[in-house]
Amino acid sequence: MKSKLMKLQTILNRLQKLHPREIDLSLNRVKKLCEKLGDPQKRLKYISVVGTNGKYSTIQAIRSILKTANINCNIYTSPHIQKINERFIFNDEELSDNDLSNLLIEVENINDGEQITYFEILTAAYFYYASKFKNKINILESGLFHRFDATNIIDTNLSSIVTSIGLDHLDWLPKNEKNIEKIVYEKTSSLVNSTIVVSKQSSDETLNLIKKSIINNQSKKIIYKDDFNYLLNENGFIYYEDEYGGLKLPKPNLLGNFQIDNCATAIATVRNLQLGVKDENIKQGITRIKSIARLQEIKSGKLKNICKYNKLYLDGSHNPLGAVALNDYLNTINCKKHLVLGMMSNKDHEEYVSKFNNISSITTIDIPNQPNAIKGKDLKEKLNKYSNVSYKKSIEEALDSINLGKDDLIMITGSLYLAGELLNLN
Repeated sequence: MKSKLMKLQTILNRLQKLHPREIDLSLNRVKKLCEKLGDPQKRLKYISVVGTNGKYSTIQAIRSILKTANINCNIYTSPHIQKINERFIFNDEELSDNDLSNLLIEVENINDGEQITYFEILTAAYFYYASKFKNKINILESGLFHRFDATNIIDTNLSSIVTSIGLDHLDWLPKNEKNIEKIVYEKTSSLVNSTIVVSKQSSDETLNLIKKSIINNQSKKIIYKDDFNYLLNENGFIYYEDEYGGLKLPKPNLLGNFQIDNCATAIATVRNLQLGVKDENIKQGITRIKSIARLQEIKSGKLKNICKYNKLYLDGSHNPLGAVALNDYLNTINCKKHLVLGMMSNKDHEEYVSKFNNISSITTIDIPNQPNAIKGKDLKEKLNKYSNVSYKKSIEEALDSINLGKDDLIMITGSLYLAGELLNLN
């Protein structure tokens, strides 16, 4: 088992050296490699998912609904949380270490040393393997800005989903265009003609920018509030409605009301695709969603043992929009809350933390194995205007150092990379 894992890691290390930059916004290299592979991306069925927040949860909700209806799909997401195999789901199964190694070696050999980024060669490899499952729907998560994302080389799809859009990855934008208008343009201006489902947005301004961006796209548009909606009943159920009628639904098995937005978007997409999914499949599917590092309670393990009498949560949010959603959830719980925070260097650290209120303490930490993360000490210095901020080198030290009351809650947050490291450690 270990040798297979080491073999895979050796291959991944080689692939990371095929381009001097981690990201180089262009579609030429991935198109060229896919051409060598026989253009496998041209013969497949897709649901494309773009946006800033909620992509992963929306994808997992669709996956769960389809699985309940005995429809298995292929899924390509990034980044992974614990292991790279999470990015390669075929017929509802993660690719094994051995199969992934063999796939990457084959694609590496066909690439023949040509310059290509790590994400681009992984994306080409996904398309290549997906062509073995021609009848399966491929759910593609578009990272960064979509327009120059390696997944954006498909000509047709079944549906494009636009999840909540906000400010993130601003370091990749020109100085005078670090704004929501530019982000909306990058994410939505090159959506292919099919059906576009637009999720609930954080403001009318963002929604109007999206509508303006897609106005000339000939796709059928299904927009939250205009074409589908839901009401959260005080008795705990959800009433969902769209052009196909109303549904009385149980709450999904995900924490936070913002997750209902993602589930509603998934339901709108699935109902529009007319795949024979029954109402009962939707009701069951949204209560069986598999989700990691998205408002996940840690109920056992090494880290839980350090604070065994307190609630311990993990959330991979890393931008202001995510912080707002997380803070809204925390404000529904009546207790003292403590943040343990680790973040990547290129994030807006102060803006992220400013979205939280009623926090009793903040402990900054280093993210292990991540050279692009901000040092915990430096993060603490940036947050010194907040009272009760401290730095600890490791997560264990951080959890051990917090002065906890009986019902206090700990939330570890700030980065998906941090979430992965902690889940592996736990």
